[in-house]
Amino acid sequence: MVKSMVSKEYRRKCADFSLCGLNCCLCPRFHTDGSSKCPGCEGPDFFLKHPSCAVITCNKKHQNVEYCFECSVYPCERYQAPSEADSFISYQNVLQDQAKAKMDLQNYLEELTEKHKILGELIANYNDGKLKGFYCLAVNLLPLSVLNNIMDEISHMDQINCKGSAEEAVRLLKAEADRLNIQLVLRKAKKD
Repeated sequence: MVKSMVSKEYRRKCADFSLCGLNCCLCPRFHTDGSSKCPGCEGPDFFLKHPSCAVITCNKKHQNVEYCFECSVYPCERYQAPSEADSFISYQNVLQDQAKAKMDLQNYLEELTEKHKILGELIANYNDGKLKGFYCLAVNLLPLSVLNNIMDEISHMDQINCKGSAEEAVRLLKAEADRLNIQLVLRKAKKD
């Protein structure tokens, strides 16, 4: 994998949806308050958090597009064999998300904004202190319509009992994931 230094001059219009197709605003590191907080693709001080990025390097060598799907060689080798392992965020929907964005970028970014709002509400109101990563994964992988239905259902619950509300939110998210055959776990790299 070719890596080079990411410069201070690297600029993008949207830090929430990355060049490579990750939904940065749905990542646990995006929602961290500590020193490991990631600002999203080209967010403030991105180059300090990510001094190298093979995708940015590739982009600079090619057409310097806003999103990989806009490149004339997309889908390139990187996307022919998508990652089968995840880091802090799931890579499972990268190709699907790029396809939706390519078809209608504005609509996709609006959907991502809605998902980001839902994630914020889950973290703020239905978190027992250990659920941020789970919520990030669930919101990233589940369809917006399903998430809206779940939010409607849990918004009627008693907000005073955070633990009970969190348990019900998790139960509903897991039930919908099971129904849709979506696994709400980060995939680990296979060891040789």
